[in-house]
Amino acid sequence: MDTIRLTAAQATVRWLCAQHVAIEGQEVPYFAGVWAIFGHGNVAGLGEALHAVSDQLPTWRAHSEQGMAHAAIAYAKQMRRQRAMICTTSIGPGATNLVTAAALAHVNRLPLLLLPADVFANRRPDPVLQQVEDFADGTVTANDCLRPVSRYFDRLLRPEQILDALPKAMATLLDPANCGPVTLAFCQDVQAEAFDYPSAFFQRRVWRQRRQPSDPEELHALAEALRKAERPLFIAGGGVLYSRAESELATFARRFGVPVAETQAGKGCLPWDHPCAVGAIGVTGTSVANKLAEQSDLVVGVGTRLQDFTTGSRSLFGQRALFQINVQAFDAYKHAAQPVIGDARRVLQDLACELGDWKADGTNDLGPAREQWNAAAADATSGPGDQRRPSDAQVIGAVQEAMADDAVVVCAAGGLPGELHKLWRCARPGGYHLEYGFSCMGYEIAGGLGVRMAEPEREVVVMVGDGSYLMLNSELATSVMLAQKLIVVLLDNGGYGCINRLQVATGGAGFNNLLMDTRHAVLPAIDFAAHARSLGANAEKVATLAELSAALARARAAASTSVVVIETDPLKTTDAGGWWWDVAVPEVSERPEVNAARQAYEAGARMKRDLS
Repeated sequence: MDTIRLTAAQATVRWLCAQHVAIEGQEVPYFAGVWAIFGHGNVAGLGEALHAVSDQLPTWRAHSEQGMAHAAIAYAKQMRRQRAMICTTSIGPGATNLVTAAALAHVNRLPLLLLPADVFANRRPDPVLQQVEDFADGTVTANDCLRPVSRYFDRLLRPEQILDALPKAMATLLDPANCGPVTLAFCQDVQAEAFDYPSAFFQRRVWRQRRQPSDPEELHALAEALRKAERPLFIAGGGVLYSRAESELATFARRFGVPVAETQAGKGCLPWDHPCAVGAIGVTGTSVANKLAEQSDLVVGVGTRLQDFTTGSRSLFGQRALFQINVQAFDAYKHAAQPVIGDARRVLQDLACELGDWKADGTNDLGPAREQWNAAAADATSGPGDQRRPSDAQVIGAVQEAMADDAVVVCAAGGLPGELHKLWRCARPGGYHLEYGFSCMGYEIAGGLGVRMAEPEREVVVMVGDGSYLMLNSELATSVMLAQKLIVVLLDNGGYGCINRLQVATGGAGFNNLLMDTRHAVLPAIDFAAHARSLGANAEKVATLAELSAALARARAAASTSVVVIETDPLKTTDAGGWWWDVAVPEVSERPEVNAARQAYEAGARMKRDLS
């Protein structure tokens, strides 16, 4: 058997370079590159190995471990999970800084390969710098924090173990049902140890997307339920985009006349003006979609995990018949649904054949309801040019007006995702990139960087609140450094406006959310534009909607990253649309506002789906 002597790190990197995927008839490397912050444990072993292949597998330097992992996740999401990136860190704080991002990828079912360094496998120099010591378990290291947020976890204690671990990692990353983050904790001494690896291990391999067909009986049951239904509603989730099934869904909806609502992850499956598109569903849904859900007699989820914002905490669908088309059985059986387990594209194609000439009855009624919602949305997003401290919705309207149809809007946490879900008009798949599974503050700018690297030909506009910006803004400097242009619209509402509104809505007093309601000696006068300029970006602060529109035009014309700051109203939100959300209110309180909110809460809770 032919062998080649390499260090474990060199062999790992060589194997990663050999992995390719077939996408729409083209074969491309699966791993687009490596994000690395070198430190104790990875600079000598993996650092040397990555330098040797930098032309094949580029390595980028970031400014925070969490930020670089967010960028890698956003890249994978924008690439429909068909390509991914790698992150490597030091053994201690670098590794633990990955936990939040790994949890985000885990919740959102997105591929991410983590190669954090680890302690010495031989333990001879223990305790080493940054080592976490467990008094009762000698095998514990900082990387064990990543176990519960990894789909596959392994610790490489010998150089030959990569022969088994790497293919398992790749299989997990590409598994449509089990996709998620993989952690290979790489002991620092093992990285530098040599082994005679089989040459065949490094042969070029092409992986192809698995498209699981559904069980014929499950498919037939769904077809029969549709034939009997008078008011069916489809809900498109992220699985439609990951399956690249948006064309099939658009054709299916038009042919059979079924209305289609969208989750946060599924928004953009249909263009906003498709005759069967009814927009966002659930807590942040449109009035037309939620009314249809309330009145429907059959709900069909396609590629959605049906989280609480989608279902109105299980209150929106009531006792209606529910089917779930999903590659993951864990999701397909949720909420007592009838499962149809399979790939979204494949199932929609097979279901269309099964249905024949069937057609839903109620689609002719969609036009007036859609027009009514579009009018309400236009009213929420419009405002006079001299409007100061506009609402989030009015800023969204100005941004939408300034951007081309193929632009990508990126956002994550706070009040903006709810407004965007309702109001952003997505004309093309991939034009709406929201991280709302984990609702992670700080994802926005780093995520925008990953999106731009995935689709450099599209304008990327990041919408971020002041709270999220202050949490994680360092990858703004990375975007400048890598010449990956972003347009960042920073909405400064003086604190955590979204949670302040929720606090007040549940009867609480404004407390510790807006800066003015926090314990302070002096309120900080934060100059966000000056801060962004200090990181190398173009930046300006505007006062009105008209000034915002002019600034966005300048940002589009600029060659590099620009930040536009505008102060917004922390209290105003869009009244139209929306639905009840289960946020537990105290049963007992001295505040009459809380007691009133509790009564409203109990009334809402009675709408919940009975699964007994």
